[in-house]
Amino acid sequence: MLHKLKINQEYFTPVLQGIKKFEIRLNDRNYSIDDIVLLQEIESESRRYTGRELEVRITYITDYEQKEGFVVFGFEKVSQKTAE
Repeated sequence: MLHKLKINQEYFTPVLQGIKKFEIRLNDRNYSIDDIVLLQEIESESRRYTGRELEVRITYITDYEQKEGFVVFGFEKVSQKTAE
């Protein structure tokens, strides 16, 4: 399954650099291992789409010690698109 998610620049950049390999999200989409997530970068203040995207594959999911309805999922990068 493909999930399209907005992500602020401050969090997108560490993902792009390979430093951040997880997301904490409301599990309103019933995320599953092997799902593809398209992370679409937005400007933090204006909330506008920057054109940069990363496609990642979920490799791990847990709700341990999370707020009700939230999960942490680990992922690996599949592909990326830079702004044109």
